[in-house]
Amino acid sequence: MSVESVASGNKKTHVRYIILLIIFVITAVNYADRVTLSIAGTEVSKNLGLDVVDLGKIFSAFGISYLLMQLPGGWLLDRFGTIKVYTYSLFFWSFFTLVQGFVGWFPVAYAVGSLFLLQFLLGFAEAPAFPANARMVAAWFPTRERATSSSIFNAAQYFSLAIFSPFLGWLTYAWGWENVFVVMGVIGFILTLFWVKFVRNPLDHPGVSASELDYIEQGGAVVNMDQAKSRQGKQGPKWNYVRQLLSSRMMLGIFFGQYFLNTITWFFLTWFPIYLVQEKGMSILKVGLIASIPALCGFCGGILGGVVSDNLLKRGFSLTAARKIPIVCGMILASGIILCNYTDNNVVVVGLMALAFFGKGFGALGWPVIADTAPKEMIGMCGAIFNIFGNVASIVTPLLIGYLVKNLHSFNSALIFVGCSALMSMLCYLLVVGEIKRLEFKKV
Repeated sequence: MSVESVASGNKKTHVRYIILLIIFVITAVNYADRVTLSIAGTEVSKNLGLDVVDLGKIFSAFGISYLLMQLPGGWLLDRFGTIKVYTYSLFFWSFFTLVQGFVGWFPVAYAVGSLFLLQFLLGFAEAPAFPANARMVAAWFPTRERATSSSIFNAAQYFSLAIFSPFLGWLTYAWGWENVFVVMGVIGFILTLFWVKFVRNPLDHPGVSASELDYIEQGGAVVNMDQAKSRQGKQGPKWNYVRQLLSSRMMLGIFFGQYFLNTITWFFLTWFPIYLVQEKGMSILKVGLIASIPALCGFCGGILGGVVSDNLLKRGFSLTAARKIPIVCGMILASGIILCNYTDNNVVVVGLMALAFFGKGFGALGWPVIADTAPKEMIGMCGAIFNIFGNVASIVTPLLIGYLVKNLHSFNSALIFVGCSALMSMLCYLLVVGEIKRLEFKKV
C-alpha cells in the first residue's frame, strides 16, 4: 500500500517519529563533522607542524562563524522555511568538511590559514541547524511530547561521539587523517539527498494521516509555521522585542546558563581526544574507542534528563522544579571532571569523564526550557539568541584551553575551568532564572 493511500484512508500514522529519527541522524553527522579535526588533530599537527595554540585558533574558527550566523540564520529560517534552508545548510557543511581532506596538498606555510578558513566556513554553513531542529520539533510535536523529542535530537551530539569517535579514530589510523574528512563529506552528501526526498512540513507531507495531523495540531504543534513565518519574515526582526528579551532576568539566566554548559561540550568536542593522547599517553586508535565511553554516557544522560523532567511534571511538580532538578543534579555530576587531576589511573580518569558527560547530558535541558519560555511572537529568534550565548563557548573554550595547556604544560587548569563552568551553569538557574514561565512582551 502506498504512503498516499494510507494517508487518504485516514489510518493512524506516526510520521512525526520518522521525522525525529531523520533529524537525529543528521544532527549526529553534524556533530561528527565538528569533531573530525579533534580526532585527527594529533596527526594533523604532526603532518602540518601545528602547535596547541595553532589548533586552538583553528578550533575557534568554527565557533566565530557559527555565532555570527545565528541571527541571520534564524531570520533565513523564518523567511524561507526550514526545509529549504536546511537543505542548503546540510549540503554546504558537507562540502566544507570534504575539502578539509585536501589541505595537505597546500604548502605547509598555508596550513593554519587554510584550516582556519574551512572551519570558519563549516561553522557558517552549520549555523541554522539547531534552530531548524527546534522549529521542526515545534511543527511536528504537540506540547506534551516536545521536551522528550527535544532531548532526543539534542542527545544526538553524544550519540555522535559514541559512534563516530571509534570510527574516525580507526579511519585516521588505517587510512590517514585526510580520509576522515572525505568520508564524512560523502556521508553528508548522501544525507542531503535523503532529506530532500523524504522530509516535509506537516501540511505538505503525503504520508501523514488526518488523525495524526489533528492530534499534533490540537496538542499545540505549529503545523503552519513556515506559511505564517514567511509572511512575518518580510518585515525583518522586531528589535524592540529583542531588547525586551535581553532585559529579562529569566532569559539572561537561561542564556548564560547555556554558555557555561556549552563549555563542557566544547572541551569534549575539541580537546578531550588530545588530552588522552598527550596527557595520558594513549594511541590514536585507542583514543577513538575510549572517547566513545563518555559520549555514550552523555547520550544516556541526555535522554534520561528529558524523561525525568517530563515525569516530574506528570507527578505534579511545578514546571520550574521539573526543569531545575535535573539541571542542578547534572551540573553537580559534571563538575566532578576536576577529580581527574588527582589520579594517574586511566580507568578512573575515563570513569570520571564518563560521569561528567552523563551529568552534562542529564542537565542539558536548555532547549526544552526555551520552548517553555520563548515569547510566542518570536520563538525562532529567541532560539537563535539562546544559541549565540551558548556558542560563545565554542570560541572561548578552545582558545583558552590551548593557552592554558601551552603556558602551564598540563591539562590540570583546563579541567578546573571546565568543572567550574558546570557549577556556574547550575548557579545561573538557581540564583538568576527564578520561575520558569513563558515571557510575554510589553506592547509598544
